[in-house]
Amino acid sequence: MVQESQQTRLPILWIDGAFVTPEAAHISALDASVQHGIGLFETMLVVCTEGGTHVHRARQHLERMHAAALDLRLLDQFDPGALLFVLQEAADKAALAPGQHARMRLTLTGGDMNLLARSGKTHHPTLILQITPAAIYPNEMFERGIALTVAASRANPFRPTEGYKTLDYWWRLRELQDAASRGAGECLFLQVSNHITGGAVSNLFAVCNGELITPIARSEEADGAIPSPVLPGITRQFIIDHAQANGITMTSRMMTIADVLDADELFLTNSSWGVLPAVKVEGKTIGAGTPGPITQRLREAWLADTRTPENP
Repeated sequence: MVQESQQTRLPILWIDGAFVTPEAAHISALDASVQHGIGLFETMLVVCTEGGTHVHRARQHLERMHAAALDLRLLDQFDPGALLFVLQEAADKAALAPGQHARMRLTLTGGDMNLLARSGKTHHPTLILQITPAAIYPNEMFERGIALTVAASRANPFRPTEGYKTLDYWWRLRELQDAASRGAGECLFLQVSNHITGGAVSNLFAVCNGELITPIARSEEADGAIPSPVLPGITRQFIIDHAQANGITMTSRMMTIADVLDADELFLTNSSWGVLPAVKVEGKTIGAGTPGPITQRLREAWLADTRTPENP
């Protein structure tokens, strides 16, 4: 999807209201993100078409960060509307050419939360925006699909920050590195109940007898059920909405490893690669061993959506 090209204005950096050069960019050593890993982030795709540059599904990303910040009491005031203009201004500064993409990351940290923890006073978070070159994924990944491993670690649904996009990704990245060392492109996680949650950096979908299924995400649980540790992904929601609007039977439910191994198709979603087919899990071939028709159809739908600017 992303072609390598020169992007002479990258990186773009914005910290707490001001654009800065990479040399001038810094945060305090006492920032809660440095001291205790406190913070949230969103990763977005910047897309340039003949009609201009836009941030794909920016509003949904900001709304998710806003909800998480309130739920986790990271702050009590957050203005997604104002930040939309900042994101667009930064995207325009990247000066991308039509057909080019870039990676945008917005990070919200606890700021001086450490210093005020005992006082109960309102703290001042740190907000960081950066645009860097987009990851380059070989076409072969989408044409042939990738292999998956099953991680040794378990997701804990009772951990209060699970299912949110927090800065604590170390344990996930360790498992992802292990998967890469075994020739896999992603790894699947089980939660403590032995149900599948998804990938280290992605949501999971399976096609079983024509039905599209995905694990229940945080806030989708039935009353009294075990909390879900699954992040409600932005691309995940697009796939759910598109499937339901286009005659594909769609179900969110608890998934087992048997659902995965017996599936006709598997794919993973995130905001960088969109829809990525998986054709092997721990060496077992899934379905026909090639990306399936529903996966391909949904990938084309996502690609078309990336080229569509969001309504203001």
